[in-house]
This record gives sequence, structure tokens and C-alpha cells, in this order.
Amino acid sequence: MSLENTKPATPIADDEIDLIALAKTFWSGRRTILISVLICGVLGLFIAISSSKEFVATTIMVPSGSDTDSKLGGLGGLAMMAGINIGSVTGSELTPAVYPKIVSSLPFQLELMKTPLNFKEFSKPVTFFDYYTEIQKPNLLLKYTIGLPGTILSAIKGKQTESVLPGREKGPLELTAKQQSVIEIISQLISLEANAKEGLITLSATMPEALAAAQLGQRAQELLQKYITEFKIKKAQTNLDFIQQRFDETAQKYEVAQQQLASFSDRNKNVSLATAKTEETRLNSQYNLIYGIYSELAKQLEQSKIQVKHDTPVFTIIEPISVPTKKSKPNRPMILLIWLFLGGVLGTAVVFGREFTSSIKNKWKEK
Repeated sequence: MSLENTKPATPIADDEIDLIALAKTFWSGRRTILISVLICGVLGLFIAISSSKEFVATTIMVPSGSDTDSKLGGLGGLAMMAGINIGSVTGSELTPAVYPKIVSSLPFQLELMKTPLNFKEFSKPVTFFDYYTEIQKPNLLLKYTIGLPGTILSAIKGKQTESVLPGREKGPLELTAKQQSVIEIISQLISLEANAKEGLITLSATMPEALAAAQLGQRAQELLQKYITEFKIKKAQTNLDFIQQRFDETAQKYEVAQQQLASFSDRNKNVSLATAKTEETRLNSQYNLIYGIYSELAKQLEQSKIQVKHDTPVFTIIEPISVPTKKSKPNRPMILLIWLFLGGVLGTAVVFGREFTSSIKNKWKEK
């Protein structure tokens, strides 16, 4: 009689995963997973079709100031000989970390929203503000599906009253509801990255059409250069204006003193009276004093003009703005794949969550 070699079945430990049981659970819940994938696929297809096209125009530039010697060349030595100390001139500092603050500032965005843009469906340019307040309406399907919570909150808050935007000289800026909404759009469509280490500035503008994106990016670049230049030369320009006013006043006094001395000398050529000599001495002293001030202000005026030139930044455009040829968004196949994957994950989570809940209930009943 032969004995059969029998091996007892190895029990599955509690911390081990039963792949067969998992496969059975997955197969039994295939209907739920398929429904979840279909629902998310339809939603992803709807979002992919509803998403508007986006074109991005980008420019890369380097704002930098030149050294005094490189800007002036041999003029530096001549200025020193004339008594003008150019080497002591120092400009205002503006680090690249401040540039994003300039782009997000209220005056910058208020000027940018006035930019005229060209669109295919319009024969005339339309300003950015008019386009996003009168022409570009929100997608109704998106508004009352995905954007329904925001729509409800807006309805609860009610319509905001329009307020007037006063000038800068009249007081603080006060925005209308439309201006505030357009500023929020600008904050999303204009981006700036400043590389403080390399000194590079990357400015990007996004719009539904390629030409409009390039025009908006070009205007944003011009405004950024304008604001940076104004900031850097503000102190030097203020000093120049002040010295120019003093110089003009002194020049008039100098001409009057010169005329008075010349007229007195002509009238008293052959006069040897003490009173005449005293008056001539006084006029000479007055003339010499005013001339000294006039000469010193003339030196300071030239120095201030050099300072303004020195502080004016030079913008090197590494990558100029161009009309983009390809859209950046939306990537419809990728959107659909992401939503299909999300549907599979959600369906699988529902199936295994339901199985886990059922096992917990059974254990609870047994105990």
C-alpha cells in the first residue's frame, strides 16, 4: 500500500494580499468601473471641446545699466578736468525680484487693459478691457455646470455698484466691478519670471488668438521697460529738474548783473569820483558772485544730465515678441486621457470601498 505525499494548503496570512480575491472583486465590479469611466470620459470630452484655444507669446530680455566708463568713454577724463566728479555718481538700485511686483501693480494693469488688439472676427482693433467685458462672454455650459457654485455665490452677493475711477492726483484709486474682473483676467494671462542670478526676464502673454497674444505681450514689454526706466532715473531726473530751474534763474540774474556793470562802465569811463569807484566795486563784486554761482550750477547741470543718462537702463532683447504659430492649450487628447484615468480610479475606489464596507458589516454581525 503506497502512501500519497500530500501537502497541507498554506493558509494566507492576514497581512498578505490575496490576488485572486482582488481579481474577483475587480471583475464583479466591472460594471461600476465601466460606468464611472464612461461618465468621466463624457465629462472630459465636454471639457476638452469647451475649452478655448490659448496662444502664448514670450519675450526674454535683460535690463542692465552700463558702467560709467563704457557709457562716457573719454568724456569721463574730460569731465574730471572740468571739475565734474562723475565717479561719485551712483544710480538707484532695482533688483529683478521687484519686476513681478511692477507687472501686478494696479497702475500697470490699468494701462495694459487699454491695449488695442486685433481679432479675426473684427475689422477694427478692440481694447483688452472691451473684449473681456463686452465681447468675450463666459461659456454658458461651463458656467452652469462646473462654474455653478461660483454663479450661485455671485447671485447671493448681488450686483456691485459701479464706482468712478478718479485720477491719481485726486486720491486713492477706486475700481469698478468690471475693472476688478478684468484685472483678475490680466493676472492670469500675463506672467513674468525674473532670474535674479542671470538677470533674465521672461515675459509671457496668453490670448485666444495668436496676433492678439503678440500685441498684448509687446505692450506689456513696453510698459515694463517704461516703469523700470522711470523708477531708475526718478531720483536723477528730479535732481536735474531742480538744478535746471536754479540754473535758469541764475542765468537771468547773471545777464542783469552783466548788463548793469557794462552800462555803468560806459557811463563812467572818464569819471574819477570815489562814489563812482565804490559803485563799480560793488557791481564787480555782485557780478563775480553771481558768475561763480552760475559757473557752479552749469557744472552741476552737466553732471545731472550725465547722471540721468547713466541711470537709464539698457534693455537687451534676447528673444523678441513674435506671433505664435502653435496653440499652447488645450491639449484635448491629454484632457480626455486624464479624465478616463480618473474615472477608472474612482470606479475602482467605489468597488473596493463597497467590498471593504461589506466585510466590516459581516464581521460586525458575527461578533
